[in-house]
Amino acid sequence: MTGLGAVFRPQLPPERLRSVARLADEAGLEELWLWEDCFLEGGISAAAAALAWTERVRVGVGLLPVPLRNVALTAMEAATLHRLFPGRAQLAVGHGVQDWMGQVGARAESPLTLLREHLTALRALLRGERVSTDGRYVHLDGVALDWPPPAAVPVLAGATGPRTLRLSGEAADGTILTASTPPAGVRRARGLVEEGRRAAGRTGGHRIVVNLLAATGPDAESRLRAELAAEGLSGVPDLGVAGDAPAVAKAVQSLADAGADTVVLQPTADEPDPEGFIRFTAREVRPLVP
Repeated sequence: MTGLGAVFRPQLPPERLRSVARLADEAGLEELWLWEDCFLEGGISAAAAALAWTERVRVGVGLLPVPLRNVALTAMEAATLHRLFPGRAQLAVGHGVQDWMGQVGARAESPLTLLREHLTALRALLRGERVSTDGRYVHLDGVALDWPPPAAVPVLAGATGPRTLRLSGEAADGTILTASTPPAGVRRARGLVEEGRRAAGRTGGHRIVVNLLAATGPDAESRLRAELAAEGLSGVPDLGVAGDAPAVAKAVQSLADAGADTVVLQPTADEPDPEGFIRFTAREVRPLVP
């Protein structure tokens, strides 16, 4: 079955999260995803609050930019969430937007090297291993978590370019693709991830999560077009969807057919009714997605 979720965009103030998270839980939404875009809202703190306010919905952070964090801290926070809320926390990491990383003095000369080192160390720490490594960016001397998760937990990576997609296949347990990825892009991404997995001898599953820009309501088409134009994506075919539940479900199915395991509906930044968007996703779109 194709997984379905929705995004709480950080353009909303943090105090709106409680009502959105509780509604997601009550409406039966499977996954609620949060972002850690600079300089809006903290991903871990927001996820902890959303998990504490709810009982069943899975809460994801897609993604945590690794230049901002020592990998030991990432592991400590991830392990804490997984122990407090077993099976409900989902975390992804990425090399971050380089302009933002430069603003805070954390820009890496080789973002790909940093992401590789961070992923390798993070997954080992979350497996309960004692890690010593002296890489270009990640340095650990006999570090082990006192409270690792009781079972191995997946770590996803955000990726766009070919090199990062291959790296995600090599070193992560899943990949998150942005809403700028149409079905044809999902197919290409899946192929590049599989190249990385083969090169690393990886077996087992690798989850592909794709964000889908979606709008519904009387002004849906104009809001969608305005956001795509603002992002410089107006010329990309088959990107985003505006319309009623059957139209959105059809777009979700197109991404699933292209290789997405989970599709996360991303409202426009000016969505007038965030709670209504959650209700629409859970109660109207979900029944139409096999």
